[in-house]
Amino acid sequence: MNDDVRTLVLAVIVAVIAASLGWIARSYLWNRKLRRKQAFFGLPDNAESLLVVNREAAGGADLTVTRHDVSALLELAALIKDCGANAQIVAHDATQQGFGERTEFCVGHPAPNRRMAAHLSSLLPGVQVNSDPEPGPDRGAFLIGKEQYRLEPGRSEYVLLARLTADQGHATRPVFLFCGQRAITTQAATRYLSRNHERLARKHGNSTVVLLLKVVNSQAYGPDVVELVADVTKAAQTPIPAVVPRNSHRSS
Repeated sequence: MNDDVRTLVLAVIVAVIAASLGWIARSYLWNRKLRRKQAFFGLPDNAESLLVVNREAAGGADLTVTRHDVSALLELAALIKDCGANAQIVAHDATQQGFGERTEFCVGHPAPNRRMAAHLSSLLPGVQVNSDPEPGPDRGAFLIGKEQYRLEPGRSEYVLLARLTADQGHATRPVFLFCGQRAITTQAATRYLSRNHERLARKHGNSTVVLLLKVVNSQAYGPDVVELVADVTKAAQTPIPAVVPRNSHRSS
């Protein structure tokens, strides 16, 4: 074997080793990223999860879902599939499981979604949602602690995005809430989670977190323009006193 052939063989060997090491490194990083994602969502391989949605009043015994809720479910279904897990869609009044048995994604306003109302009452006592059917400036408003956030349809709308856990050990699955003033805001919240879950996982880990988001000018931009208003975890978990001063937040 002359020097040229020896050099060529060595170059091929080095190239193969480098490619193998690169493949191993990429696989390691991909798997680490997947495990972090699975941990944040509580969805290990082949895990089961629930997608809980409203049952439309006109739907009778059948499960009918609004257009925006369908879009929200599609966003969540993609996340669940990426984790290698499975999802079951159930109506809010047909869910019969305790907290933390399976990862749950609960979508909708608490007025038509009894499961959402139960979660807010038991897990987020610092949140009140005005469900008054009569027109008025406070209709649909959120009260979180001492702060009130009014609904201005199509211009300024709010939605709560929450990841809730119970102190029952590492095996407990989280519950994700997407509680919006209108259906389009829940779609906006699921899209926000889909785009930002890695950043949220790095910042908050796998602990409880409640974020207040603002959907800006949905009549023009749909669910795409979303601002983070505040981390309201502490206020949302603290029961509201019987009488509190209300500071209203309205868009300028």
